[in-house]
Amino acid sequence: MPALLRLAVLADLPVLAPLFDDYRQFYNYPADLELATRFLRERLGRGESTVFLAVDETTGEAIGFTQLYPTFCSTSAAPLLVLYDLYVAPAGRGRGIGRRLMERAHEFGRQNGFKRVMLQTAHTNTTAQALYESMGYRLDSDFRVYELPL
Repeated sequence: MPALLRLAVLADLPVLAPLFDDYRQFYNYPADLELATRFLRERLGRGESTVFLAVDETTGEAIGFTQLYPTFCSTSAAPLLVLYDLYVAPAGRGRGIGRRLMERAHEFGRQNGFKRVMLQTAHTNTTAQALYESMGYRLDSDFRVYELPL
């Protein structure tokens, strides 16, 4: 089943917020759809983050997302992106959705002059670690932070 990747907008909150809430629960936070909706509304409404949404083309169901935050690296004196959230719902797993969302984030970064993408994940999230490392991210030797030069 093919998936469409697109930039999320405020009108996507009804389908994006439940995914975001599921993502938070994956990391052992309590379910709170109101909080998830409010948080995303603020980020998107203020232009503080960029979210790419994966939608199943057959069912129209939202099946994944990634959220990016722009920031700067003082030591390299360059803008960088923090890929803070990547989540694929169980219905979308095993279809390359996570990789496609990552690739879209890289493309966005290159197009907008960012020099690097950084991310972190839980020590126990070995599935995500394998994906990141297969895409060229390097594990920092002091912290579990990955980066990919763009």
